[in-house]
Amino acid sequence: MTDKKKLGAKGEKFVIKYLKSNKYKILLRNYTTAYGEVDIIACNSENIVFVEVKTRTGDTLLPPRYAVDKKKRRRIVVSANIFLTKYKTVLQPRFDVAEVKVDENGKMSVNYIEHAFGYKLDIYKEN
Repeated sequence: MTDKKKLGAKGEKFVIKYLKSNKYKILLRNYTTAYGEVDIIACNSENIVFVEVKTRTGDTLLPPRYAVDKKKRRRIVVSANIFLTKYKTVLQPRFDVAEVKVDENGKMSVNYIEHAFGYKLDIYKEN
């Protein structure tokens, strides 16, 4: 496993702890389809949440959420549609981004962004 993948896995574990402490139930981690991957699928009493985790060390020019571009959002939405077709639910889907920052001492912090992007993307239109 590369250092980048190890860092990403640590970030995902950190976000799972964060979600659990905020009364979310973790349903799946690294849900993969032919179209892409969803890092974490979780739920609470109202929402089924598809979470993209971006972990970064040090100072970056742009916040990690900017790495979740249109193409990545489209892949997440398509993968979520596949999941929701397979596993029916009455919960409202929501797409969140968790920005995990690791400081020089290895301490992690999270900026958790609910409703980071919408479900109604034009997923069929390629730009």
